[in-house]
Parts: sequence; structure tokens; C-alpha cells
Amino acid sequence: MWESILLTLAATAGNNIGKVLQKKGTIILPPLSLKLKVIRAYALNKAWVTGFIMDIGGAMLMLKAISQAPVSVIQPVSGCGLAILCIFSHFYLKEVMNVIDWAGITLAGIGTLGVGAGGEEQESSPVSVFQLPWLAVVVALLFVVLNGWLRVCRRQRREQDTMEYEVVEEIIYGLESGILFGISSVISKMGFVFLEQGLSRLLVPVCISISVCCSGIGFYYQTTGLKHGRAIVVSTCAAVASIVTGVLAGMLALGERLPSAPAARLSLLLGWLLIVVGVLLLVSSTRLLRHLPRPLRRFVKSGIDRNFTPSRSTSMRAKDSNPSAVIQAATLHHLISSSSKQKA
Repeated sequence: MWESILLTLAATAGNNIGKVLQKKGTIILPPLSLKLKVIRAYALNKAWVTGFIMDIGGAMLMLKAISQAPVSVIQPVSGCGLAILCIFSHFYLKEVMNVIDWAGITLAGIGTLGVGAGGEEQESSPVSVFQLPWLAVVVALLFVVLNGWLRVCRRQRREQDTMEYEVVEEIIYGLESGILFGISSVISKMGFVFLEQGLSRLLVPVCISISVCCSGIGFYYQTTGLKHGRAIVVSTCAAVASIVTGVLAGMLALGERLPSAPAARLSLLLGWLLIVVGVLLLVSSTRLLRHLPRPLRRFVKSGIDRNFTPSRSTSMRAKDSNPSAVIQAATLHHLISSSSKQKA
């Protein structure tokens, strides 16, 4: 179990950091096309190539982890990728982290330990091939409801002659993208379960292909929501929906179970909860900081200032003048989704 969790952490770190490095590399690159000159420019850009290799390597490691452990364990742990990304941005991109960021990282880390301690190896329950279309029907019905709700909101917005997105629309885009991310992991797992049951080997690449399509559509919905709505709402809903969908779909569609021992079950449930809370803190730390009481806010800011010497602050201000040197922490989650759209 611990091997699968470590693989998941390495995979999600590769995916998230790789996408940020690709985004950093594309700042000085032309839009991606099939022209030889453009392809050569991308191939010679060290940041983009490094990010691309890390992204692909992370995807391969994630498939390996999914093949070894339940989705109800892997999907919540993958939410820690944002925590790893924040640590990377702090030490490599020289981003300033506030107390809430560190609290979110700590909770996500403790939650991962809880999932590792409470998770247990499970024998694959028999899964019928017909589970795949049934899962597709359930997701399609759910999207019909959400998109119908979205159309009602858009009609009301047009009637009121306002251009700003409503909170409900931002929530719907976040939920749709998160559901697709969670379902993507479940479908990948189905392919490996079918293989263990002695069914055709062709089902594995078929399931992985469907999984990739789900992830691609999920990135489209997330990018649309981030483009027109507030990143904090879309990102939060996507992160929570992804974890909840992975857990529920893993249990209902794949027959995954909670641990039989009470202590292990409690550890797993607390791990899930801490990871969700940690991710929520990370994606909303900037806004939460604004709502802290003024004395506490001053204390937090003074603590941040003490962590940086004048010389380091000067160097950071110098780097800030170059837009390719620093990527702000508040936009990191946006870069994760938008970079995939640029690659496509």
C-alpha cells in the first residue's frame, strides 16, 4: 500500500510541477503548431522539455499506482499534488507562503499518512464489462442535470443583462471537471481489473483511452470556468468533486470496501478528511487571509516578513520585473489547467 501511495505522490508531483514548467517555458515560445521551426523551438527549450518529460512520467506512474491500489485510496492522495506544487513554488520559484498554505500542506501530509496507515490491500471484486456503460449513463444523467441548471443560470443572467458569472455557474464548472477527473481514475482501474479477471487485454488500452478523454473534457470544463469565473470557486469545487467521485465510484462501481478493523477504518476516514481540508486551505489561502482578524493578519504578515532577509527581498523584486521568472502562487492552479489546453 505504501508503495502505491509513494507512486501516487511522485506521479502527482510530476504532473503538477511538469505543467508549471511547461507553462513557464511557453512564455517565450510561439503557439504550438506542426511547423518544423516551432517544434524545434519547443524541443530546445529546457524548461518546456523538462516539464513535458515530468508530465508524461507522472502519468505513467499514476497508471502504475492505480493498477496496484484501490481508487478510493489513490484519488484522495493525488489531491496532495497541490501541496507538493506549493512547496516547489516556494523553494524553486521563490514564492512567499503564508501560514494557511503551510497549514494546508501539513494537513494534507498528515492525511496521506492516515490513508497509508488505514488503507489495506484488497482482492479485486468481480466487475462486469457492463459496469462501464452503466457508469457512463450515470455520469451522462448527472451532466444533463448540471448543464440544464447551467442553462437556467445563463438565461437568467441574459434577462438581467449582466456579464458577470454567477457563483452557481462557477460551482457547476468546477463540479463537472472534478467529476470527470474522478471518473477518469475509476475507468483506468477498471481496465486493470478486467485484465485480472482474465478478460481480453484490449480492454486495458480501451479503458485508458476513455480515461484520457474524460480527463481532456474535464480540463476543458475547468479551463472554461477559470477563464470566465473565479479561480478560487472553480478550483475548490473541482478538487473536492474529484476526491469524492473517486471514492464513491470506486466503492460502488469497483466494489472497493472500507478496512474491516475499526482503527484502520478511522485512520482512513480521517486521512480523507484531512486531505480534503488541506486542499481547501491551499486553494483558498489568499482569500482566507483577508478575512482573518486584523491583529492576527498583522502577526501572520510579520511572520512572513521575518522569513525573508532584505537581500532576498531585493532579489525577489528584481526577479519580479521579469515575468518569466516567477509564477504567482494564486495562479498556479490556473496554470495546471490552461497549460494542457495550450499543449493540445
